[in-house]
Amino acid sequence: MSTTKKIGILGGTFDPPHIGHLRLATHFAKALHLDALLLVPSGEPWQKGIDITPAETRLQLTEAAGIDLARAFLYLKIATQVGIDRMEIDRTGPSYAIDTVKALRERFGVEASLTWLMGADSLVALPSWNSWEKLSQYVNFAVASRPHHNLTMEVSSELGQFLQKHQTSDVAALEITPSGLIYIDESLNIDLSSTELRDRLKSSSRSTIATEQIPTHTLEIITNLGLYQ
Repeated sequence: MSTTKKIGILGGTFDPPHIGHLRLATHFAKALHLDALLLVPSGEPWQKGIDITPAETRLQLTEAAGIDLARAFLYLKIATQVGIDRMEIDRTGPSYAIDTVKALRERFGVEASLTWLMGADSLVALPSWNSWEKLSQYVNFAVASRPHHNLTMEVSSELGQFLQKHQTSDVAALEITPSGLIYIDESLNIDLSSTELRDRLKSSSRSTIATEQIPTHTLEIITNLGLYQ
């Protein structure tokens, strides 16, 4: 058994967190035998415009989702600890992933395997991230495919070159490698987005939103606070 510390990182606006986030987290927690999985809500999501729920409220929603995720891990006998990290909320200025991965590398040390979890849509958009090519110096990437996202068709030439250099078909390699690898998992298709859920919560179909789409504790807070109306 590897003694390397294995940490998964799931960042995002989480406006709101949804079952897609939890499915992705659960899938990779099991596949990568993660010791811990950190949910990192962004403080100032600079690519998302101005119509964003306040950071402290999104943190509260993420903490609630973390409760359901931890219970799912317990039920599925996945020995991964769930943590909610507010570093991006506490950091002033725009939330850049590069700052987050540098801080996490410093926290966990040079030998730990750090893996950033994302969907295929985020991978396609990676070249728009701040200092994106430097991210692989600090973390691996585990990418879940998404319906309607044909990576072959959507990957830019610069991202294609990046993938040629870093992509691996061996998921186990991420467990023993601190950073620099990209694994694309074709077995998991997640077709939920926070944008679509917000639109539904603001529409007449709000009452049809169920725990199949939003975690139970998160939905309870959304209802109690009257969010997304």
